[in-house]
Amino acid sequence: MVASDGGIERIKISENTRHMTQYDSRQSPNSKSIAMGFVAAIIVVVCWSGFNIVSRMGGRGVLTPYDLAALRFGISMLILLPFLFTTRFIATPLQLAILALFGGLGYGLLVYAGFSLAPAAHAGVLVNGGIPFATALIAWLAMGYRPGKRAVIALVVAGLGIGVISYRSLIQVQPDEGRQWLGDLFFLGAATCSAIFSLLLRKWSVRPLEAMIGLACYSSLVYFPVYVLALPKTLMLAAPSVLLLQGFYQGVIAATVAGLLYAHANLTIGPMKASLMLALVPAMSALAAGPLLGEQIGIVTWLGVALVTAGAVIGATNPKK
Repeated sequence: MVASDGGIERIKISENTRHMTQYDSRQSPNSKSIAMGFVAAIIVVVCWSGFNIVSRMGGRGVLTPYDLAALRFGISMLILLPFLFTTRFIATPLQLAILALFGGLGYGLLVYAGFSLAPAAHAGVLVNGGIPFATALIAWLAMGYRPGKRAVIALVVAGLGIGVISYRSLIQVQPDEGRQWLGDLFFLGAATCSAIFSLLLRKWSVRPLEAMIGLACYSSLVYFPVYVLALPKTLMLAAPSVLLLQGFYQGVIAATVAGLLYAHANLTIGPMKASLMLALVPAMSALAAGPLLGEQIGIVTWLGVALVTAGAVIGATNPKK
């Protein structure tokens, strides 16, 4: 009887050990996935910081905002089109079309229009700094999301930074900056579109590759007929080096690589943390805008950059999504 009880105990211990091992094996990939989500978000920060600089170069040159959008949609479509015929889609065509409306057409056209009127430093703050703020606001109004105390602090600090740079742009406009306020409004509209895209991506659990294929193909299908027939085009006037730089960065880095990584980050670490990580972009954009674009970064802009960056750090280290 004792031997029998001992055998039963050994069986129980063995069963418990087996269950614990299975539990650990399930948890380990999850932890690794979260870590990779943060790595993806950091790479996106670098890519989008460069995007602000390169797009501002294009916006100040001969290319129109419509040309930049055409390069973004057209090249990303050429890259992703082969996957259209080999990928088994879980998302519905309607879901992909809605994602393309906000994450492709809405974001792309608004942000490029903004770059033609306002400095790259403003894009870093108002777009990338505005995305987490817009994400939390829309999630609260439309999805019943209630952010925790730490997330609220992060949003308030980031919001103060946005307010500082907005005050500089909207109130203290210099004589040669008469339409800069309109560019800033375009940037805020782009941030709103990106926030809606991120929340829908998470809500519908759309895989990153599916989302990027949908963005590229649907956006191109809608945009190019209008672009060819009705919109101003100056592609033929641009130097080959300009077309090469803009085409590579807009279509390959921004629309494809950064898009896939941002979608992955959204699904692994959540839209709030992923969007708050993007608030690190203003500091990098502002640092690069001085030497590369010759744009003067005043103390007010630096204050806004510091506040938004602090909000990003607070939010990204929040244990709650």
